[in-house]
Amino acid sequence: MSSTMGQQTGLGAGQMSQQHAEGAVARTIEQQTAKLPSDVFLWAALGSMGTAAVLRLLGKKHASLFVGDWVAPFMLFGVYNKIVKTQGSDRAH
Repeated sequence: MSSTMGQQTGLGAGQMSQQHAEGAVARTIEQQTAKLPSDVFLWAALGSMGTAAVLRLLGKKHASLFVGDWVAPFMLFGVYNKIVKTQGSDRAH
């Protein structure tokens, strides 16, 4: 591993953000998702786990698997939401 890992290489923070600026669509999505509290995604994931468990107990195996598959995307949306709030393009403006 290099000893310069994690360090900027000659570019100032302003130069880096101009060089890798987000597009209008990404900026709009970030602005909208940043309005949601991160807890929404956690509760959605927990809710889908609970709903999947209930569906499984009711004998609806395929519906249970379908709803259970929502857990990972909800958690990923939550991580994305947190990153947008701390490191998103709204921070640079």
